[in-house]
Amino acid sequence: MGLSGALVLAGCGFQLRKAPEFQFKSIAVPAKSSFANQVKRNLRAAGTVEVLPADQIEGAEAILDILGEDRQAVVISTNAAGQVRELQLRLTVRFRVRGKGGKELLAPTEITQSRDITYNETAALAKEGETALLYRDMETDIAQQILRRLAAAKPA
Repeated sequence: MGLSGALVLAGCGFQLRKAPEFQFKSIAVPAKSSFANQVKRNLRAAGTVEVLPADQIEGAEAILDILGEDRQAVVISTNAAGQVRELQLRLTVRFRVRGKGGKELLAPTEITQSRDITYNETAALAKEGETALLYRDMETDIAQQILRRLAAAKPA
């Protein structure tokens, strides 16, 4: 059964996701936030591009500028007493990619992720930890999306 399943998948063109291949050999990410660090880790893990430190930015073939990060918690529902029952957590990241000489490789782009979370004031501390985990999960998802967009970017 396992071999026939593998043959069917191979026959349809299915392939495991490979490390992204970029049109540049080096990149700098001058931002210093936890999200920027996540992106740098993912770029290093891809192993196909050199991530330069911020002090070597002029030597980079591409520069990933994190233009902004916005975290929001929006109330979705309340109970009859007006107490919050459900929240939607949103993370929005704005970025752009420049090449040598300031040429724009990717115009300013915005990626938004959201997660719903129930809320109970008696478990506020546990919900705070859950919120942090959900934001970290959204950061990881957005970082992966940025890597895919970087791989698709063509030199200007």
